[in-house]
Amino acid sequence: MALEPKPGLVVRYDFLWKEEKQAGLDSGKDRPCAIVITSAERPDGTKDVLLCAITHSPPGRSEAGIKVPAAVAKHLGLDYEQSWIKTDQVNRLTWEKGRIPYGISQARKGEWSFGMIPRGLGQQVFDQVREKARNRTLLTVSRDE
Repeated sequence: MALEPKPGLVVRYDFLWKEEKQAGLDSGKDRPCAIVITSAERPDGTKDVLLCAITHSPPGRSEAGIKVPAAVAKHLGLDYEQSWIKTDQVNRLTWEKGRIPYGISQARKGEWSFGMIPRGLGQQVFDQVREKARNRTLLTVSRDE
């Protein structure tokens, strides 16, 4: 089954935090992740994709994140604990057209995504990631290495 990456889509992905990468790990915990940015498709059918992790841990003092409203969590089928979209770290991967990238697993039996976050929430996530990138404080882990 083909899954088209688009901003706002929430997938289950083995998100790798920067400190885990620095410790020598090459995969992380499977968790919901929101696609924030997709590049234009290249002639070979690939796109670069940036994902932010969705976690129960609120942002620490030096971190950034956006609270996921309860109604959005319910719509996505997440549990009832408060969730946050962390916006100070992203994973970058190459997504081949018509393929499911390594590290993405089924969100639920037979489904490859949790669904879409609302456009306004997606814009808030994008704005925070863009601001971190402009300030050169965005932590990025490339998963294609």
